[in-house]
Amino acid sequence: MNYRRVVVKLGTSVLTSGSQQLDKGHMVEIARQVALLMKQGIEVVLCTSGAIAAGREHLNFPSFPNTMANKQLLAAVGQSQLILAWSNLFNLYGLQVGQLLLTRADLQDRERYLNARDTLNVLLENNIIPIINENDAVATNEIKVGDNDNLSARAALLCDADLLILLTDQIGLFDADPRNNPEAKLITEVVNIDDSLRRLAGGAVSGLGTGGMATKLEAADIARRAGVDVIIASGQLKDVLLKVAAKETVGTFFSALENPLENRKQWILAGPSSQGHVVVDKGAEKAVTHQGSSLLSKGIISVEGNFSRGATIDIVNRFGQQISKGMTRYSAAALRTIASKHSNQIEILLGYNYGDAVIHRNDMVVFNTN
Repeated sequence: MNYRRVVVKLGTSVLTSGSQQLDKGHMVEIARQVALLMKQGIEVVLCTSGAIAAGREHLNFPSFPNTMANKQLLAAVGQSQLILAWSNLFNLYGLQVGQLLLTRADLQDRERYLNARDTLNVLLENNIIPIINENDAVATNEIKVGDNDNLSARAALLCDADLLILLTDQIGLFDADPRNNPEAKLITEVVNIDDSLRRLAGGAVSGLGTGGMATKLEAADIARRAGVDVIIASGQLKDVLLKVAAKETVGTFFSALENPLENRKQWILAGPSSQGHVVVDKGAEKAVTHQGSSLLSKGIISVEGNFSRGATIDIVNRFGQQISKGMTRYSAAALRTIASKHSNQIEILLGYNYGDAVIHRNDMVVFNTN
């Protein structure tokens, strides 16, 4: 089966080719490959580092003290330069880009998470390339994801990708440190990520980025648990994105775990306590429990509790029996307005529409019922 949606993570060392400034020639080569993938019907999301490096370059490499405020200054200047560079390069291929700047807080807060997911999906639906970076200009240590490897893994979950490509200055993961062991061998495929494998991972060596091989293992572990294949490969390899998409043997491959949806549902089940519930009619109960369907507004009889969009709530049948639990796309107030109404009336009644499903089947745990 061919890949449908791919997240590509580009480290600072890849974008600068190890120098102190953006390598526009290499960036246009990345853009060319992305354009070819899109012609094959593959949707692409870029998770790009490089804002601070771009800021230093634009300000002619100032000798600022290494403080958080100065890093944020460089990021604030450099982010606009980075997105401008990507916009100009993709314009060469007739493609448009859209920027998303995220922090950990955006990913932890359910409503902000859903808003980011909606933005990603609508960009992709309109053939616009989402370009994601951490919002370093405002992020503090408390709200930073910390590195774009882990950010890219979360982006892969956010947009329901089936492949994450982590491009770096190494050709993959080795069984020893290749910097001081000439006999180190490339590990072409990883079945299990365990402590012995983590000990093989070293730190960043370029001095430009925040991630090393250890953060790439963390990102791979997150993504593969959600059903996403992961590849760590060299960003300097010719046609690397095209080769990976064609499933050629490149770098180190981590296959997605089986039954990822069930793992996701287990996370929902073990997540925050329910903040309310909806009572559904017989037809909706059957659709949810026996047909694997999403919950639609038409089947809701009543709404209990005061909750926001993205909250975890219970689905209860007419007899008070809990039949399911999931993440709602609408607040309690909105659900009271659209309860028992057809999906095509949602936008008329609310003035907006977050989709036909009140709780999508992928965001729902169904319990065994008699």
